Amino acid sequence: MQRLRSQNVAFVVDVRSRPRSRQPEFNREALDILLAGISVRYLFMGDALGGRPDDLTVYVDGKVDYERCKQRSEFQTGLDRIVAAYEGGYRVAVMCSELDPERCHRSKLIGEALKKRHVPLSHIDRDGSITSQEEVIKRITGGQQSLFDNGFTSIGRYEPQGFTE
Repeated sequence: MQRLRSQNVAFVVDVRSRPRSRQPEFNREALDILLAGISVRYLFMGDALGGRPDDLTVYVDGKVDYERCKQRSEFQTGLDRIVAAYEGGYRVAVMCSELDPERCHRSKLIGEALKKRHVPLSHIDRDGSITSQEEVIKRITGGQQSLFDNGFTSIGRYEPQGFTE
């Protein structure tokens, strides 16, 4: 019975490290209000699952090393929450600001970690089509199998924000 009830509940999990947009309707507060109006729960998890963590130890030469991100307890806890929602029958959409899934940490970091936990993930592509996690990774790797872990890093170079030394 719980599974049937939970299928009527939907969540949008925002994994943007900084949940702000040039378009104000996509800012954290506005999304929370908008989604509540259509009975969808907004959940910010960019602090745990964001692609630009404040944790300086995950940066190598200005790029975010996703393997280091996966080791963070915050990341593991965030994944645990998504896995629990999936196992509980909840509908979950993970959102970020990147239009191209192959350029986003959703696929290279979160998607690959969820795949290892047997949680399926599909992406809404730039053109609105649905693309599987496997297809996105195939685009990134050119279909080449790796003998080692993919070892993805962020595309951009970033200066971690929010820290004072």
